Order: sequence, then C-alpha cells, then structure tokens
Amino acid sequence: MNIMGKKVVLRALEPSDMEALRSYHNDPDIAKMVMGWSFPISSYEQERWYERIIGDPLNKRFAIDAEEHGFIGISTLTNIDIKYRSAFHGIMIGAKDIQGKGYGTDTVMATMRFAFEELGLERLDGEIVEFNKASIGLYTKKCGWVVEGKRRRSVFRDDQWHDSLIVGILREDYLKLVEETRYWDCQDMMV
Repeated sequence: MNIMGKKVVLRALEPSDMEALRSYHNDPDIAKMVMGWSFPISSYEQERWYERIIGDPLNKRFAIDAEEHGFIGISTLTNIDIKYRSAFHGIMIGAKDIQGKGYGTDTVMATMRFAFEELGLERLDGEIVEFNKASIGLYTKKCGWVVEGKRRRSVFRDDQWHDSLIVGILREDYLKLVEETRYWDCQDMMV
C-alpha cells in the first residue's frame, strides 16, 4: 500500500533508492540540517543499513516520490509505541532543486494522515536543530506541530554547540488542522 499525498507518494524503500539516499546523506549541506551524527557512508554500509531496517515493524522508513521528480528523500516513523500510540517522525528532502516547493509539507501531511488515520496513533514527536528555520516553519507554521521544549547544547555542528527543539503534534491537532485548511479536500492528489 502506498501512502498518497497531493504532491507526493510515500512508498516502501527499494534497493534502487539506496544510491540516491547515500548521496543525500553524504551531502554536507543536508547532513548539517538533520538530527544525529552524520558520517560519510559507503555503498556497502548503505546496503547493510537497508538490510537491517527493511523488515522492522516498529521503525518504518518511506521513500518520497514526487510527481515527475521520482525519489526525492525519506520520511520516517520510528520508535512506534503500540501501547502509548506514539512514534517519532522525521523527513529528509535530499533533492535540493525542489526544496521549498511544497513537497515537504505534503510529505508531513501524508505521514500524519497515515499515522493518525491508519495506524491510530495519538501523537507524533520530532526534534529539529535550532538553526534549521525551514524545518521549524514547515512543522510549526504549515503542519500544526507545537514546540514542546528545548534540549540545550545537544547538537554539535561547525565547531559549536546548538540547541534542538522538541516538537510534537496530537491526533486532535492534526484533525483540527485538516478541518480548518481543508487540506485533503483537493482532488488533484498524485495517483
């Protein structure tokens, strides 16, 4: 089953996505903006990672396909907690030429739709490095997430420490956003 957005399709990661994903991961401009440590990875390491994660039911990673652009990045639902009905979410749009054109917003909206309406989750969590203004705007201004806290000096980039923002959204917040914006009313969704 693919997860349909208006501009993107979220689908299972395939081995054929690994070379592009590795190039995104190895791009210093992109690595700087995502959480976690980034080290250069080889094709071999990328293949081993794929083999390790592909069957994990509590950590799902989806390929993002965008209209005529094809594979542009990855959307995740990790640490899925069945008891407390929560998960951690993140995205990486690696195709720089299409950043800022609504694909990130549609990816987050499609991921939330799947998490809340299909999986029945109650909340999603995320974390954003404080200088990633694009992601902060995407989540808090466009997609209804709330800054719930701050982790002081938790990210080391460019020889200095930065804070990270803890963000989250509840199912009810998502449903209210969809109702107010009528986000899914548009019929021009990708097929």
